[in-house]
This record gives sequence, C-alpha cells and structure tokens, in this order.
Amino acid sequence: MKIRTQASIGAMVMALGIVGCADMSPSEKGTVAGAAIGGVAGSAISGGSTLGTVGGAVAGGVIGHEVGERREGR
Repeated sequence: MKIRTQASIGAMVMALGIVGCADMSPSEKGTVAGAAIGGVAGSAISGGSTLGTVGGAVAGGVIGHEVGERREGR
C-alpha cells in the first residue's frame, strides 16, 4: 500500500473513533484511551508479543478507568 493510502485510511479511522466517543463518560473515555496507549506501550516493551500487547492494554484500561472516575468526582 502506498503511504498516501495508508495515511488516508488512518485519518478516516481516527475521525470515526473521535465521533464514536462523543457521548462517552470521562471514565469510559479514560478506559479506551488507557487501553490503546497501554497496548502500544506493551507491544513496544515486549518486542511485539501478543501477551505483552494484551497485558499492556488491560493495565492501561484499568488505569485509564480510574483516572476517568476521578475526573467525574466519584
């Protein structure tokens, strides 16, 4: 795939993701963002292993959820 096509697909996916999060609570947004960041970090740290990616996503999701709840004042 050419770079321009990949960039276009990436931009469309990001736009759809932003629109899909419009009515989410702060804790839900935190969970999604934490899972995404944790998955990328886990993959980078473990050298791309599935276990590292999933473990990072789970840990990031839990941390993101807790941060989101604190923003809500719960």
